[in-house]
Amino acid sequence: MQEMAAPKLTRKELTELLRDGFPEISNAMGNYEIDELWYGGCRLRHPFSENSLRPGGTLSGTTMMSLADFAMYIAVLSAIGWVPLAVTTNLTINFLKKPAPRDLLAAVRLIKLGKRLAVGEVDIRSEGEEDLVAHVTSTYSIPPQSGQR
Repeated sequence: MQEMAAPKLTRKELTELLRDGFPEISNAMGNYEIDELWYGGCRLRHPFSENSLRPGGTLSGTTMMSLADFAMYIAVLSAIGWVPLAVTTNLTINFLKKPAPRDLLAAVRLIKLGKRLAVGEVDIRSEGEEDLVAHVTSTYSIPPQSGQR
């Protein structure tokens, strides 16, 4: 297995920065857990909750979309450091299979990291299953840092 580069922030640092940077959120991580974090990627978990079910007994699309968006945000921050004003400019999701009523796992990798844009893909699976339940591509805008134009 290829060795993973160290992220710009540790899981602990990132969690503390999220808590301090977004005080309006009662729990900085929301209903997400960072299972792994590396430079340009991460693996996040969304614990199963019946509150995420929609009619028909499937996990809602918005649950998967918000997991993918937050996972992408964490992957971007792992590569650029604490830049809280990085924002989503595009998110495309393909729902591939009805997710099982279990935790959702999102694995992210940045495909391209530039000065102003980060592009990544997110694979979402139900815990314990190989098949994807959704595939996401996303682009984040990175605000100019001091001294950049």
